[in-house]
Order: sequence, then C-alpha cells, then structure tokens
Amino acid sequence: MASANSRRAAALLRNRARANRAEARARRAAATAARRVRTGPRSLATHIIATGAPLDIVAGAADALRTQARKAGIRGHAARIRRTLNGRARRVVTIYRYTAEQVAQIVANYKPRKAEYKAIRAALAA
Repeated sequence: MASANSRRAAALLRNRARANRAEARARRAAATAARRVRTGPRSLATHIIATGAPLDIVAGAADALRTQARKAGIRGHAARIRRTLNGRARRVVTIYRYTAEQVAQIVANYKPRKAEYKAIRAALAA
C-alpha cells in the first residue's frame, strides 16, 4: 500500500506534466499561427494567436478587431468553410481572412482599454 507522501509526490508529478503539456500546446499553437500568418491571409483570431496571446482572450480581441475592420471598410478575402456544430452538423459559413497589411490598418484604428488587449495591439502593430 502506498504511503500518503508517495501519493502526494505522484500527484505533484502528474500535475506538473499536465501543466507542461498545456504550455507546450500553447507554444506550438502560437508558432504554427505565426508561420501561417507569414505565408498568407489568415483570420483575425489566427493573427492574434500568432502574437502569443492567451487563448482565453483571443475571441474577445478578434471581435473587437472585426468591429474596427467593419468601421474602416476593410474586408478580408472571403472563404467558405464547413463549421462543425455540436459535433454533428457541418454548416457552410463565410469567413474572412486578412493579410498582415490589412491587420496593420485595422490595428491603427483600434484603441483598446483592457491591458491584455493593449498588449495584443502592440504586438500586432509591431
């Protein structure tokens, strides 16, 4: 029978391994997104992920940039994709992909208030 100390040590190792895998996944996603952004037009969310932003604030920042793009009259390249809903239906959805130059124009008009969004704006402007 295992002692409490050995169980605690095993749990600590499991949790550390889990955290390391999550961090590696986030780093890999950012690196992949950065490579894709360099090669052609991508969604606003992909541009934001390429900056290394935390994944929990990507959707909000992308929505804000989408609003700024609409105000500036910047339309990306339209594409049709099949989006999976609830694990079953694949509905056809029109999405827009933006080049790095278009994102730079959008960011020029974007004046965020939240600190996280300001960091994203600075990274996208660079």
